[in-house]
Amino acid sequence: MNTIVHEKEGVIKYRLDFTSAGAVDESALTALQQWRLTLYQLGLIGQDPERYGGLGYGNISQAVSSTSTRQSIDDLPERSWSEVDSISADAVQTARGFIISGTQTGELSELTPEHYALVKLCDPIENHIIAQGPIKPSSEALTHGAIYALSPEIQAVIHVHSPEIWSLRDRLLMPVTPMDIPYGTPGMAQAVQQLWQSGQLKSAPVLAMGGHEDGIISFGRNMAEAGMAMLNVFQWARALQLADDAEAGKVELSHGF
Repeated sequence: MNTIVHEKEGVIKYRLDFTSAGAVDESALTALQQWRLTLYQLGLIGQDPERYGGLGYGNISQAVSSTSTRQSIDDLPERSWSEVDSISADAVQTARGFIISGTQTGELSELTPEHYALVKLCDPIENHIIAQGPIKPSSEALTHGAIYALSPEIQAVIHVHSPEIWSLRDRLLMPVTPMDIPYGTPGMAQAVQQLWQSGQLKSAPVLAMGGHEDGIISFGRNMAEAGMAMLNVFQWARALQLADDAEAGKVELSHGF
């Protein structure tokens, strides 16, 4: 029998080499900030005294690439994820780092540059992160790094908590990591890689974290693609939930709906 691993939210489990440094340039955060605010307003990122011991949840990141790498990705033709090839984690690490929201910032409705960290190197296999900034990176930074390692085309990653999506993950036909694998660990990084290699992430860039209650991840070639992938599955989950409630007589659907 599979058992969900119940753990304290927001605990950093990876080996972190952190250097206190200045904030990243605000101009680099425009899309990240817009999507983070949207997800906060929907309750997908935030803090709830009734959930997860009252700790903040959800995080968001975007890749930091060299100019040549960024241009080469921008010049790629639009295609489905089934046509995207993976590359080794080492190749990605040498090409870029990523900017990620800081640990325990979920309670804040709006973030400033001081609430983001720069991850300069992420090694999911060695459970090691090198980062700098005014704040330590999110406890989910290792999983973000593992997703960036799947392909150089992945430029944005979102991790939210949605009871609506998570509880309906099977009906939504979502890829799911094993229920005995906790968040922020090499095991989770390997589970994500296995989903990618098996082709389960080729139809849509969204997955559920089986062993991390309510945890949902999306990714994309930019923040808009990652964000819209998340909102799409959230909308479907809400529609299924509404239909279930209507069938149970809990709500009455309007004929104009």
